[in-house]
Amino acid sequence: MGSPSVGSPSVGSPSVGSPDDAGSRDTGIKEAAPHTAAPHETAPHAAAPHETEPHTAAAHEAGSRDGGFVVTLDGGRRVRARRLLVATGLTDELPDVPGLAERWGRDVLSCPYCHGWEVRDRRIGVLAGGPVATHLAHLWRQWSPHVLLLPLGEAPAPGSEEAEALAARGVVVVEEPVAAVEVSDDRLTGVRLVTGEVVELDVVVVGARLTARAEVLEPLGLKPVEIEMGGQVVGDRIPADHTGATAEPGVWVAGNVADAGAQVLTSAAAGLSAAAAINADLVAEDRRAAVEAYRRSMRTMFEREGWEERYRARPAIWSGRPNPQLVAEAADLVPGRALDVGSGEGADAVWLAGRGWRVTGTDISTTALERAAAHAAEAGVGERVEWVHADLREYVPDAGAYDLVSAQFMHLPGTERRELFARLAAAVAPGGTLLIVGHHPRDLRTTAHRMHFPDMMYTAEEVASGLEPDVWEVVTAEARPRAVVDPEGRDITIHDAVMVARRRP
Repeated sequence: MGSPSVGSPSVGSPSVGSPDDAGSRDTGIKEAAPHTAAPHETAPHAAAPHETEPHTAAAHEAGSRDGGFVVTLDGGRRVRARRLLVATGLTDELPDVPGLAERWGRDVLSCPYCHGWEVRDRRIGVLAGGPVATHLAHLWRQWSPHVLLLPLGEAPAPGSEEAEALAARGVVVVEEPVAAVEVSDDRLTGVRLVTGEVVELDVVVVGARLTARAEVLEPLGLKPVEIEMGGQVVGDRIPADHTGATAEPGVWVAGNVADAGAQVLTSAAAGLSAAAAINADLVAEDRRAAVEAYRRSMRTMFEREGWEERYRARPAIWSGRPNPQLVAEAADLVPGRALDVGSGEGADAVWLAGRGWRVTGTDISTTALERAAAHAAEAGVGERVEWVHADLREYVPDAGAYDLVSAQFMHLPGTERRELFARLAAAVAPGGTLLIVGHHPRDLRTTAHRMHFPDMMYTAEEVASGLEPDVWEVVTAEARPRAVVDPEGRDITIHDAVMVARRRP
């Protein structure tokens, strides 16, 4: 009896590398400590599953590699997976009696629960030795009153107590060993003893040795253990816990390779239990990997190298249009000095300069600043913008120096964000305007393309609460709706957290 094969898909994550450090060039960009956040949104990296092609070939060998497994098929092709579920069943090793193997599964049987009904009330010979022999004889006696116990090899005869029980049940004990199976017209007719006598039978039941088909697991160090019945070795199996997990991490077994007595339903249920355990294990691993990647992103997403790589990957990252909330809030302001933090490719700074402002634009990426300077030159406002290479986690603008300070979609972890906003507020001159715009936390509930870092999202009310009322007049603190198209082309509404405050004279 073999168990059904149960498998699981393979999912893997792509490798992530670091770019080369950006080289410095004479671009007219003023150096300060590099800044961390970009003027617009960022997207976290997502791993995609690898595809595996279906196969029907038998497994030849399994080995572990790079935290997963490689299964080599008989044809030489390799299949990779993060977890391994082995459901290779067992082999019924038959006694070496001429003619026996040829009738296996037809009128040479083993399991009374599988075949008993079909051969009920017929003449049944049980060919086995040791405790297994008497055990099988009593089982098959439930199906027929015509059961004979045939000795196997040099197996000792039943003891007096067992002989009495067999006699009480009407089981005939044959003393001479079996020499061969007799067949006529493609039908088993009996067995021939070594004495030449033929015992007429309709069915022969064998006590086959139940050997786990576990060779594929040998490279992983998993070896079968013996199964005993009354001190007699009747087979072997791969040891596992109740879910099918073996001693080798990541390897499960199900069906007869682990439980020699399992029927089809039992084996299928074991496959289900193992699959559920494997899925739970994969979920736990994915969770650990996600947390590790999340923390790594939190550590590295604000660094210069990451932003340089992002800008170098495409000719343009942003649309080239100024942010709509800047346009809405600054269009009617009297031009003066403006600080645009996280300038990116310069659209906001160029728009302000075009309206008469003298602008200081900052960004962490020299590539972005080079593009911004080129755009300003093309627009004819290059002389009105000073570009500063700065890390806003450390950059301290001049106090009280700007009539407008604009931070568009500057998302940092909570403490760093609050410290940055405090420095930006300090840079606003009396009578000047502080404009801070971000992605509202509720955007995470939409299909908009948003980084999934909830701790870096904020509301306008939260920003406003950090301003001293006797110093600032909060003009606007709201979640302002904006119509956009999501990555799948659908019209949706998102919300910008918009905070506008005037510094009291």
